[in-house]
Amino acid sequence: MEILNKADIGVFGGSGFYSFLENIEEVKVETPYGETSDSVFIGKIGNHRVAFMPRHGRNHSIPPHLVNFRANVWAMKHLGCKRVISPCAAGSLQKAVKPGDFVICDQFVDWTDGRKTTFFEGPVVQHPSPADPYCPELRKAAIETGKKLGINIHDHGTVVVINGPRFSTKSESAFFTRQGWEVINMTAYPEAYLVKELDMCPLNISLITDYDAGLVGDVPPVSHEAVMEVFNNNVANLKSLLFTMIENLPDEVVGCECANTTKLDI
Repeated sequence: MEILNKADIGVFGGSGFYSFLENIEEVKVETPYGETSDSVFIGKIGNHRVAFMPRHGRNHSIPPHLVNFRANVWAMKHLGCKRVISPCAAGSLQKAVKPGDFVICDQFVDWTDGRKTTFFEGPVVQHPSPADPYCPELRKAAIETGKKLGINIHDHGTVVVINGPRFSTKSESAFFTRQGWEVINMTAYPEAYLVKELDMCPLNISLITDYDAGLVGDVPPVSHEAVMEVFNNNVANLKSLLFTMIENLPDEVVGCECANTTKLDI
């Protein structure tokens, strides 16, 4: 893969995260894995060139089970990104994790099916370890930034990733809660693991919008409208967290082994 020097940090997020930046460059990337969700929009935050891509497309027209995660992640690597931040709307499975809270997940559980989840389909076969799927240095930076900003932030959590686009039944939600998992979402896998396969640092930031099927919060089951209302009400906090954290990240990746996940040229 040819690596360009156009960006060093990637963010999967919508136009609200970059629309007010100056001198935005729109880049269309062709990949061996098909079309990306949208163009990549590159702007500057502090000393960093940041590549933004709306994972569902700029008009939110791509449902979670049809996102071309491999193309999206490959594009970030091709542009030169060394770190990839993945903010997402998510549901809570535990009463203590409330709508409006942020969770910096440290584990995931894959409950999806039918998705393309690896770059290693032969003749090269590798098994990069997902034991600790998220970058410890990026997680530390996000947690410290969130606390300084006064955001109600949880410093760990397991996200169970369902296929979507449907939400959980009450029985499914109750099962996930009994496992002790904190967060439920439809896009966190395989996005972060693919980032790891390409030797970049992955970070999940889950913005809690609801109580899933409503059981642990004793509220009505989640609806798309309710998710968007809470998300939009808290997007300013998410922007503040992202931009403050990115501004303060060191120019070079230090303190983690994410760049050495595979040691292979894909």
